[in-house]
Amino acid sequence: MKFLSLIIAVLVAIHSVWTASASGQDHADFPALSYQVVPGFFKLPDHFNFGEVSGVVLDQRGHIFIFNRGPQPLVEFTASGKFVRTIGDGLFEGSHGLRIDPQGNLWTTDVTTNVVLRLNREGHVTMVLGRKGRAGETESLFNQPTDIGFGPNGEIFVTDGYGNSRIVKFDGQGQFIKAWGKKGNGPGEFNLPHTIVVDPRGRVIVGDRDNMRIQLFDLDGNYLAQWTHAGSPWGLELTKDGFLFMVDGYANRVVKLDLDGNVLGTFGAAGKTEGRFAFAHSIAVGKQGEIFVAEILNWRVQKFVPIRK
Repeated sequence: MKFLSLIIAVLVAIHSVWTASASGQDHADFPALSYQVVPGFFKLPDHFNFGEVSGVVLDQRGHIFIFNRGPQPLVEFTASGKFVRTIGDGLFEGSHGLRIDPQGNLWTTDVTTNVVLRLNREGHVTMVLGRKGRAGETESLFNQPTDIGFGPNGEIFVTDGYGNSRIVKFDGQGQFIKAWGKKGNGPGEFNLPHTIVVDPRGRVIVGDRDNMRIQLFDLDGNYLAQWTHAGSPWGLELTKDGFLFMVDGYANRVVKLDLDGNVLGTFGAAGKTEGRFAFAHSIAVGKQGEIFVAEILNWRVQKFVPIRK
């Protein structure tokens, strides 16, 4: 029994070391951000539950849209957490990425059907990229796409994702322009491109999840730089005031960076109770600095607000 206990202790220690290294750096290396959870923020209808939650976004009104793997995959709430409606019932099979463009359209990626959809405010499909049920690596086919970003001239960037290891660029009308990337860990290569945003400097910022890094490109896909110190980027959110927020689903924390890649602080820890995370997957930030984090393993979205000193 003593030998078995020793083996278990060693395995736990190895797991702890791997978790820290997978995150790039330990929490102690970064300042702590002061946020507190808002318990019971979302008012769900009777008998309504989320499945695994993969995406969360906010619109200009502060309404919150949640993408999950339950019976009603896409759900809208008011800024105060009141249920509004479900959207696009029957459209989704493998909910993953969720974004909102400057015109207020919702964009989704589905890792089961291999399609990217654009939905208008009424919930009607107004653009389809990819072919439902078909996987490939062509101008018109994806293989488990994960996220969408938008360029300054309406360009659409798709991280194509679990099956492929590339970024696909389209114009605003959905016409293919180019693709770049392949499986690997060199510059411009990817091991699960999982999340993407385009910053005000015209840089395409890609969360290269299992390479534990963020890669930066120009709008034509030319490699610029990489940041390897912040952890594993599962979700990225760019704020209006020029900060980049990241969720690391391995370390289960939120990371705040400036646009030069400096880590300004972190918060969060693994767990099942309120205020902790289990596979933190997506993040959205509101106008007042409030943060929403979507979790795969806890089947929820939590709201956090800054602690004012």
